[in-house]
Amino acid sequence: MFILGFFMIRTLPSISSQIDEQIINKVIQKNFAVLAPYVTLFISNWLIRAYEHYKDIDKFIIIIYLINTDLIFFRKNGLKIDYETFYKDKTLEIEKINITDISKDLQIPKESVRRKVLELEKKGVIKKTGKKIFVDRSAFYAAQANKTLADLSTLLFEFNKLLKKDKLVSNIFDVKNISQSIKENFSFCWYQFYKFLFIYTNRWRTELKDLETFCIGMVVVINATLNKDFQPKRKNLSSYRKELMGSDLKGVNAMSIAEITRIPRPTVVRKLKFLIDNKFLSINEKKLISFNVKESAFKRTADLQNRNMLSLSNFIYRLFNQIKIINS
Repeated sequence: MFILGFFMIRTLPSISSQIDEQIINKVIQKNFAVLAPYVTLFISNWLIRAYEHYKDIDKFIIIIYLINTDLIFFRKNGLKIDYETFYKDKTLEIEKINITDISKDLQIPKESVRRKVLELEKKGVIKKTGKKIFVDRSAFYAAQANKTLADLSTLLFEFNKLLKKDKLVSNIFDVKNISQSIKENFSFCWYQFYKFLFIYTNRWRTELKDLETFCIGMVVVINATLNKDFQPKRKNLSSYRKELMGSDLKGVNAMSIAEITRIPRPTVVRKLKFLIDNKFLSINEKKLISFNVKESAFKRTADLQNRNMLSLSNFIYRLFNQIKIINS
């Protein structure tokens, strides 16, 4: 159903009851070791699923950029649309395709955008009927959103527990409650998700040249993050990333990365070489790759990660306060 304006609630929530964005950032910075597995899985799983659809992450991002134009329209006109309504139809009408805007906003070369859009048209994903343009999403998008929603709800649940531990909130919303709240206000929440995603991926694309390289690197990071033998002494972000580097003594091989990401092994090998040559990853005599950023690459990635944590804080600030209002 369409929900016009804000949710109907019986008691107006107090402005002071919202969690301040700076406080959220402090909680993330202080407890990053606790959140790290959920943050990395949330991002990595999205990248892997995005690649799976067209064997090209940027094509998928172009599609959601086009879908986001509708979310912007809903937001400008005060329309709140729930999950079921948003995915009820098999196609979504968009206003126009502006190659220059897509290139500028996603930091993808204009000719690359033009080529990828044409390829999406040939596949029937983008269809033109007269002056109208439609995005067909029946074959791929609902499953993507559903799985991402589950990962996001789990991340917010773990964050909620940290807030409760620090006595910043009195309640913990379970994963099902969080997921349902996002579904009720889906157009707002997914607008915020896309806003975060575009900023986050643009930064890594600039640093690593393409998102497939980032996807491959994230698998190596997760291999270290989820290592049961890794027990960080401190939980804060700065200490955690220093302790994480070089902690994975086993490593992972190119074949395993190819199987996890579904990116062809020759491509994985080539992009791993870039990551190793540029000091983002390390490789041992057994050809096993581990996370161990060195020299100037550490400074660059630490700065990039700090900026991404600010973006993540803003994203969580927007969503978590919305969930609190809905459940108040």
